[in-house]
Amino acid sequence: MLDHPATLAAILGTFLLAGGVKGVIGLGLPTVTLAILTVVLDLASAMALLLIPSFATNLWQALIGGHGRALLRDHWPFFAVATVTVALGGLALNRVDHGLLRMLLGLLIVAYAGVSLAGWRPRIAAAQARVLGPAMGALNGVFTGMTGSFVVPGVLYLNALGLSRDALVQAMGILFTLATAALALTLAGAGRLSADLGLASLVGLPPAILGMAAGQWLRKRLSEAVFRRVFFVSLLALGGYIVAGA
Repeated sequence: MLDHPATLAAILGTFLLAGGVKGVIGLGLPTVTLAILTVVLDLASAMALLLIPSFATNLWQALIGGHGRALLRDHWPFFAVATVTVALGGLALNRVDHGLLRMLLGLLIVAYAGVSLAGWRPRIAAAQARVLGPAMGALNGVFTGMTGSFVVPGVLYLNALGLSRDALVQAMGILFTLATAALALTLAGAGRLSADLGLASLVGLPPAILGMAAGQWLRKRLSEAVFRRVFFVSLLALGGYIVAGA
């Protein structure tokens, strides 16, 4: 894989861009990575490639903010279920046509981008979260295992809790870190990891970190509202492209 200059350039450029997006808005590395790399690679390989950059950048995000202990105490059922159910979704990798999974990935991206652009943000009270948390965690885990995308419906659920901006970004970091670890175990169990993919994933780490640092720098200087709109419009287009090519 790395001996093909075009593929290597696609990997480096994708993780630089995905890291930059994550640095600005706190999410998007797996989504952007999969949306671009599934154009040149199969879905399972693209999922494997994002593991090391995703885990490292998400762990960084999960440890910063000062809200980690409170988030785990209050929302551990959501995080726990979202982690253990990844393996259920992973069963589909060897049983379902990858074209269908690619279409599902595209539809999830389109749905997430569309909801975000529409400005729809429901509110979930603490009493409702006790019931909805595990349910949303289960859906998020299954979709993660099937498509490698961590955001639907987990990020929508966390948004609905009314967390502060810093707490929300850290909560997403915790969710994504746990989901990435579970996805790595799931792909390994399905025989979808190899030394070549592991090396390629490691190669993607430096540009992802560089992009994330640059994105955090830009977040302090650009209008986040404008950037989010451009980002979600781009995701909408990429999701539509994936669905059309599935």
